Amino acid sequence: MKAVILAAGQGRRLSGGGVSFPKVLAKVAGRELLYRHLKLLRERGVEEFIVVVNPWTKAPINDALLRWGFPFRLVINERPELGNGYSLLQARDYVDGTFFVVMGDHVYEEAFLDEAIKGQGLIVDRRGEFIDRDEATKVILQDGRVRDIGKDVPGEWYDTGFFVLDREIFDHAEAVLKEKGKVEMSDVVKRAELRVTEVSGRLWLDVDTPQDLKRATRFIVRRSVKPTGDGLISRVINRRLSLLLSERLVNRLSPNQASLLSTLVGLLASLFASISPPLGGVLYQVSSILDGTDGEIARSSMKESAFGGWMDSILDRVVDFSFLLSLGLFLGPGVSWPVVALAIFGSLMVSYTSERYRAATQRDLYEDIPLLLRIGGKRDERIFLVMFLCILEMIEECLWALALWTNARLLAVLFLVWRKGRKGA
Repeated sequence: MKAVILAAGQGRRLSGGGVSFPKVLAKVAGRELLYRHLKLLRERGVEEFIVVVNPWTKAPINDALLRWGFPFRLVINERPELGNGYSLLQARDYVDGTFFVVMGDHVYEEAFLDEAIKGQGLIVDRRGEFIDRDEATKVILQDGRVRDIGKDVPGEWYDTGFFVLDREIFDHAEAVLKEKGKVEMSDVVKRAELRVTEVSGRLWLDVDTPQDLKRATRFIVRRSVKPTGDGLISRVINRRLSLLLSERLVNRLSPNQASLLSTLVGLLASLFASISPPLGGVLYQVSSILDGTDGEIARSSMKESAFGGWMDSILDRVVDFSFLLSLGLFLGPGVSWPVVALAIFGSLMVSYTSERYRAATQRDLYEDIPLLLRIGGKRDERIFLVMFLCILEMIEECLWALALWTNARLLAVLFLVWRKGRKGA
């Protein structure tokens, strides 16, 4: 399967001036629009990409394609002013059979593409949840085919800019060109009376302006949250704040840099915990909020890696160990070190058990045993409790609570995993 990516637009609205700008190299949530198309479609079986560009943006786009390493053929549209349908015509000699056509200045989520690639003709959306409906191209249907299309038509369907076509489309494009002297995809679609396939409720939008870039980034970051695994405090407090931060940081920090930032704040919290536990507790909670940004940034920017996940897990353990040790040092000679040791042991083991479960089974512990989310004791919940008790200067009570809570949870995890294993045996 091949995909044609129409990327010959001059991007003047996006650049904010009259300079020709390769829109497909604009970053949305830390990744270029073009890279998003290439990676997601490659993962869905596309073997070669025909990227149609204009003469002014050829060099930077070619450099990016070479750097990324995807299989591609660069085709030049010498007359981009003749419309995006004319760009499609330039790919005529390089495709056969069924192929995809993608508007390069659109952004799509994975769930959209999973459905769209199974469709036929023009992919349409009835709901248009994420788009500016006034600016969108509307479609009027009759018997499952396009009857009319355009921004001003009173249609109830929206053109998503994604097509599943065959070579017959080029005949229609040629006919429109001869008739009008230019050719837009909407004219080709109307003349061909394309079949349509509905994909509604999934994220897609057209990126034309800097405001569109911000909207697209916001939507992508917010839809990057894992469906399971968040503790109560993350769902109610932390995740809401970390998403706001990730929207602003995703184009500035890498996931590993976000992990290091969270760790530095956590170590600073540990330093203050031995001097001023209330301040240390607040900083510990801040580090917990920041700890959500690395995963959000990694998923949003398509930069997830096994090393990043491993490093984040190790750094979290370093912060937890150092903070609880600092609380013990704050209490001085009268502290019960066995209680401190149990609090540290339990806190580290709660996280370790879930990580080891994932490594051993390639599955998520909380998806397999949802009851654990109701038991409580995840890192976000523990840190919030620590902050609360540190503010009240109930340091000894804090350590006792952690020692009992985390080790009781550890026993519960061991029992529930054992019981699940027996049932599956």
